[in-house]
Amino acid sequence: MTGMTTPSENVGFHARRTARWHAGEVVFWIVLIGCGLLFPSRYLIMTEILRIGLFALSLDLILGYAGIVSLGHAAFFGVGAYAAGLLALHGIVGEPVLALLVAGLAAAVLGFATSFLVIRGVDLTRLMVTLGIALLMEALAERFSNITGGTDGLQGIVMQPILGLFEFDLFGKTGFWYSVAVLFVMFLLARRIVHSPFGLSLRAIRNNPLRASAVGIPVNRRLVAVYTLAALYAGIAGGLFAQTTQLASLDVFSFERSADLVLVLVLGGTGYLYGGLIGAVVFKILQEFFSTITPQYWQFWIGLVLVTIVLIGRERLERWVMFVPRRALRRSKAEGGGAT
Repeated sequence: MTGMTTPSENVGFHARRTARWHAGEVVFWIVLIGCGLLFPSRYLIMTEILRIGLFALSLDLILGYAGIVSLGHAAFFGVGAYAAGLLALHGIVGEPVLALLVAGLAAAVLGFATSFLVIRGVDLTRLMVTLGIALLMEALAERFSNITGGTDGLQGIVMQPILGLFEFDLFGKTGFWYSVAVLFVMFLLARRIVHSPFGLSLRAIRNNPLRASAVGIPVNRRLVAVYTLAALYAGIAGGLFAQTTQLASLDVFSFERSADLVLVLVLGGTGYLYGGLIGAVVFKILQEFFSTITPQYWQFWIGLVLVTIVLIGRERLERWVMFVPRRALRRSKAEGGGAT
């Protein structure tokens, strides 16, 4: 019959509609580029925000879309950081872009190897397994100090020019724009993935794994795939850290790095990709602000903000914050309508 659509066509239409770019997304990236042009003295801190944003994006792929919780995501970040640092230090892969890909692949291998352990448990088991993996990687990095530099980290890392054209400078300009380009490319790829049938199947698994399995979705294979993909993203974020700071130490595996990442997603929200990016900005602004007021107790104040968000609720806070702008917008529209 004409005018009738099949379920697959409806799913395809929904995927295409949600995959369209919205005005707010365009504004976000324009503002990001504008910050790089308007605040050249803040390149270093803005580069750090971009690295945290990419790292948070990797966790959002498994937490926000597949429902896999992790307290050891720093394991993949650290592998990527050490891989990029060692490649540059020993001149194995001199090109930063290619070395970044190799770093991501090294983390993806670890992600694939450990994914079978992670998907077997439920939330609490996954928390312990992921945390244990990160602690194990940190212990191995300390054990093989002849390779990793131990507590001193890798010393003497010198990065070659990007694509043979753009040299890393002391003020961080090249590192910032390099990070912007990497983040944008990886975001485009993630956006395409989450709006594909693969991404829709991940949402189904997150909402109800048993029902997803009943309708024919290979749950375990999907979870292994997205966990490996998230490890790839985290490894690239770690490689970006090593390349832009020319440093890799045991700190890249620390529990605090994984915990801060969860906090970033709590601040920004999960399940829509921009949560990690927005959360990274909010987290860094709060850290800078509270560090200025009380340098020793800034973590306490950020924790207080987190508790406030949980108790009050994100939706209610958003209504309170946007109350005045929305009221002003309605008033301006009403005055505009009355004038005509």
